[in-house]
Amino acid sequence: MQLTILMPCLNEAETLRRCIEKANSWVRHSGMEAEVLIADNGSTDGSQVIAKSLGARVVAVEQRGYGSALFHGAMAAQGEWIIMGDSDDSYDFSNLDPFVEKLQQGYDLVMGNRFLGGIAPGAMPWKNRYIGNPILTWIGRLLFKCPAKDFHCGLRGFRKDAFLRMDLRTTGMEFASEMVIKANLFGMRIIEVPTTLAKDGRSRPPHLRPWRDGWRHLRFMLLFSPRWLFLIPGLTLFILSALSYGALLYGPVKFGGFVFDIHTLFFAETGLVLGYLAVALGAVIRMIGIREGLLQEHALLEKLRASPVIEIGGTLGIVMIIIGLSLGFDALIAWSAVKFGHLAPGTLLRTISFSTTLMLLGGITLMTSLVMGFLALPTREQRF
Repeated sequence: MQLTILMPCLNEAETLRRCIEKANSWVRHSGMEAEVLIADNGSTDGSQVIAKSLGARVVAVEQRGYGSALFHGAMAAQGEWIIMGDSDDSYDFSNLDPFVEKLQQGYDLVMGNRFLGGIAPGAMPWKNRYIGNPILTWIGRLLFKCPAKDFHCGLRGFRKDAFLRMDLRTTGMEFASEMVIKANLFGMRIIEVPTTLAKDGRSRPPHLRPWRDGWRHLRFMLLFSPRWLFLIPGLTLFILSALSYGALLYGPVKFGGFVFDIHTLFFAETGLVLGYLAVALGAVIRMIGIREGLLQEHALLEKLRASPVIEIGGTLGIVMIIIGLSLGFDALIAWSAVKFGHLAPGTLLRTISFSTTLMLLGGITLMTSLVMGFLALPTREQRF
């Protein structure tokens, strides 16, 4: 079969009816060998009966969630190509020609662009249209070099074999974002086509909450990009703090009319440790994402996984801790010289700072290497 038109069942029988009728009309006029497939995870308004009466195939999905319905629907699809869209009568299933044309040209993912095709009055809240969607799309293009200019359009087409390569895992509304992100990360061919957006035809208000859902999408995109969430900010903070710390470790630094001393040293120490921790977390999260199939393999991390990461990292961490402890012991000896009595303010603070910094960095290195060693353990792929 050439094509599957996939819709999730939204417990809105009338909008589902209209969407299926439009899809059926397009199929008749296109002459394609196609099926209309409804993924249902528990509708109670008789949508399943209506769908079957209109010739659609209904797949029951036990697991709740928008992503679950679409994932299992796509897995059950018989078509070589799949075009999916919500069944709330906001997307035009009577004009799927642009999507099919691009799929025929070999594109893996064809995104609809509502801003190019036209948005009907009242179809998209102003917060989504002028704030949320443009900002999230800009962030998606920045983080993942995504060519799409409407990152969250729900009407899209994709090849079944490309969908299988994506290995999508999310079960909620993040499913659509995960598809775009992974298609970009895996180097798939992506293109946009104009599409329209009509006013939602449901009898009840949609479940979307602009600020909450916008934050969920932003958080999801950032988690899919540990480089921007952890590595780059952490490395920047670490380098700047290390330079400041190194300069202040040997005494006060005068800059113009300002004198930076021990108080600034402790702020620099804090930034140095936090930056180092962020870099370590970024590497660990990337390895977890690769292991769970959420992120693409990385050459450097592959070499790291193949190396004796526990032995090297553990040894380095222990050495740093020992050096820090020895500096702390030297400070203790200096304190004993005054019979553990009163010390002049600032006498040993730089030594103590360097000692505790080394112990903190050594502890982070040791624990990170243990976690990464655990993640690098070879495992058997689980299949059911």
